[in-house]
Order: sequence, then C-alpha cells, then structure tokens
Amino acid sequence: MRLPLLLGTTLATSLVVTSLGFAGTLHAAPKDTTIPASAIDTAADLRETALASDLGYRITESLTTEVGQRLAGSEADARAVAWAEAKFEALGYDKVWTEPVTFPKWERRSESAHVLGPHSQALAITALGGSPGGTVTGEVVRFADLAALEAAPAGSLAGKIAFIDYKMERARDGAGYGPGSRTRSGGPSAAIRAGAIGYVMRSAGTDSHRNPHTGITRFDDGLTPIPSAALAVPDADQLARLLALGKPVQLEVALDCGWNGEATSYNVIGEITGSSKPDEVVVIGGHLDSWDLGTGAIDDGAGVGLTMAAGKLIGDLPTAPARTIRVIAFANEEQGLHGGRAYANAHVGQIEQHQIAAESDFGAGRIYAFDTSAPDYAKAAAAQIAEALAPLGIAYTPGEGGPGPDISPFAGKGMAWAALRQDGTDYFDLHHTPDDTFDKIDPAALAQNVAAYAVFAYLAASADGDFGSELKQVTPPSE
Repeated sequence: MRLPLLLGTTLATSLVVTSLGFAGTLHAAPKDTTIPASAIDTAADLRETALASDLGYRITESLTTEVGQRLAGSEADARAVAWAEAKFEALGYDKVWTEPVTFPKWERRSESAHVLGPHSQALAITALGGSPGGTVTGEVVRFADLAALEAAPAGSLAGKIAFIDYKMERARDGAGYGPGSRTRSGGPSAAIRAGAIGYVMRSAGTDSHRNPHTGITRFDDGLTPIPSAALAVPDADQLARLLALGKPVQLEVALDCGWNGEATSYNVIGEITGSSKPDEVVVIGGHLDSWDLGTGAIDDGAGVGLTMAAGKLIGDLPTAPARTIRVIAFANEEQGLHGGRAYANAHVGQIEQHQIAAESDFGAGRIYAFDTSAPDYAKAAAAQIAEALAPLGIAYTPGEGGPGPDISPFAGKGMAWAALRQDGTDYFDLHHTPDDTFDKIDPAALAQNVAAYAVFAYLAASADGDFGSELKQVTPPSE
C-alpha cells in the first residue's frame, strides 16, 4: 500500500511509525514516472515503420485462411494453438510457450426455425452458445425488451416461445451492445421463469442482413435450460410483422447443440526480452478463439495479428526496451473469458512485475482514443505516450474507456491497464456472424492499430517508473 508522507517528513526509504499508535512501515511516495527523450525519438521512428508495414494484415490473413473458424475446444481451436506457436517462432520471438486453460465444451451441429400455418416460412436463426438442443413448437409472444419479459408473471408463457424484439443502436464506442448482450444473457432465464418452452431474440447486431449473431448465454442456477436462439435482424422484423397481423403465430425451433464434457486449450505467449529489466513485462494481445459462423477476422483475428506484429516490430529495433514485451493469444474468451481468468490466476503472484497491459478485441477499425489507469504519479508518462500517439489521429481521453475483456480479470486484481479504443461504428454489423471474414479488414486501418500498439508497448516498457500495478481488489470500468 502506498501512503503519503506525513507533515512534510522526508524519508529516504522507509521508517517505523510509532507515534500514531501502531507499528508499521511507511514507504516514500513514488517519484513521478516519466519516459526518456531517447525512447520518445525511437517511438517516432517505430510509428512510421509500423504504418508502412503490412505485417499485421498478413498475420491476420494467415490465421483466418489457414485455420478459419476456431470454436473453443474444437479441432480447429487446437490447430489455432499450433499456428500461434509456430507464428511466434517464425517472427523471431525470444521465448514462446503455452499455458493450459480448461473449460466446458459446447458444440453446434444444426439449427433451423419455421413459422407454421397459413404463413409458413423459414427464418434465419442461430443457437446461442450454451443453449441446449431440442425441438420446440409453440405460440410466439413478443416483448419489446428484457425488462418487459422479466415483468411477465410466472406461468404466463406456459407452452409458448418468448421473443424479445430489442433493437440495438449503432455507436462508435459500441455503447449499444450492453443492452443487447444483456438481452442475450438474461433473456433465456427470464423466459423460463415465465414458463416458456423456448426463447428467441432479435440478434444483438446493427446490420440488416440475414446473418444471425450468436454469442454466449447463461441460465441461472436452479433453472432447466430451454432451446435459445437469435434471429437475423430482417427475420426478427418479419416475425414482428406477422405478429402485428393480430393472429397467433406458431413457431418451430429445432436446435442440435449442447455441452459435451470438458476441453483443454492454451494461452499462447510470445516474448521479446527486455534489455535491462527482463522480469518486468508489458502485456498486449487478443483472443485466439472465435465463434464458428465466420472465420473470426475482426473478432479477434485482427487483435492477435496486430499485437503479434507490434511485438515483432519492437523486436526488430537495434536495442530492446528495458522491459519485456509479452504478447498473449488468449484461449476461449468468447464463452466466458476463460483464458484471461486463467492467466490472472496463474500470474497474480507477479502482478507488480506486470508494468501495464492492453488488449485489442473490438475489431479492426482505427484507434481514435487512448487512456490508462495510471495513478497520479504516472500521469506524466501517460501524457507522453498520448503525445506520441497523436500523429496517428488518437486523442487522449482521461477517464474514458476500460481494459479489454481478457485483461479485465487481472485488472480487477490491481494490474494497470491501457485502453486503445477502436472505431466500432460497423463492428456489430459483423460481430459473431457468418460475415466476420478477412475481406472486411482495411489494411491501412490495421496498420494504424499496429503502429499504436507498438508505440504504446515500447514506451511503457521504456518508462522510468511504473504505472501502478499492485495487488488490490478494484472494479475497473467496462467498455
């Protein structure tokens, strides 16, 4: 714990306090963290090198082409782990290793939905991750949002299928995803409490294509899970119009999916060794797994590709920064931050050696804002990093943003974090859909991301002083 100096007392290192009625150690306040001018100059050159490089784009192409979709626990997930190890080695990282992550295994096999009766037709649908399989047929009851379904009396949906028709709003920072994801995670349990036999929702997305958006759902303890799925946005509109005709609508939902034991995957880690403080690390990364509908290009092949490239470009410098650059391809983020939680638990004893961390998991749009959790004594260094990022069109926005998903479990234990916030205006057009493919990535935007992460990681690793990582329970802001 850091304590302020008392009554102007000067302490060289520490003293034993007795006059306040207790014995303990009082440490000198940390001096301000700053970044040497020589590192700032090197970062400027690094920034231009990264902007001219297509390395992040090529790494992302390799992952999405050679492995493709990477559902956690699948055969392709195992191939992705092998790919990541080989790619780190080929890029010349000094050290490469894996750390195991074990989790329940969910599988998707088939899915369909049909309106029955006089307006018979198929609807585009996908099972939500975590849903059980089964075929259910019942009358559809529409709710405008999650709160409306939660207010439904117990038993009022007996034998029926609940339908939440909540429309997610588009926003650069993805603010509309909060209500949309809560509809996905909380809707099935609310439906069960009201007696429903099945649950469907308008996809948590901002597109208008017949591409349903999957994503993990949850069932509260003590409830028997029911088949739960998401309709493509146009199909949700279609179902709403059918209901507006004023007559009962019968829907059949058939899902073949479910949990199937446990699986073990791996966090894959590569390091560029620091020149003078190799045991202290700056962490960057993304998550290696993806949903199984597309090829996981924006979620999160781009995050893996751009951070691997940033680390490689730092490693190509004549002299490495003081601290080690650690790049992590996290396992199974999609189904519950399993890789991030495993990493935090495995490394909590070294939390103070983790200088700061940042994760890219919001697509491949340009980064437009930067912030950190830096304490007051490290604000000067954060401002220096922000100044080095400014030529990339990145604004310094103190008090905005939060740690990436896989970083958040460790941030909750006290690790310092940075936010490099990407433009997500069209992210939820593609997120968790069959349309999440490599062709959606803009090479110039991805190069800007590589440059930003390279500059951030290099400068943080070169700082004189730290960014405040220490073991403590905190509640970091959410994106």
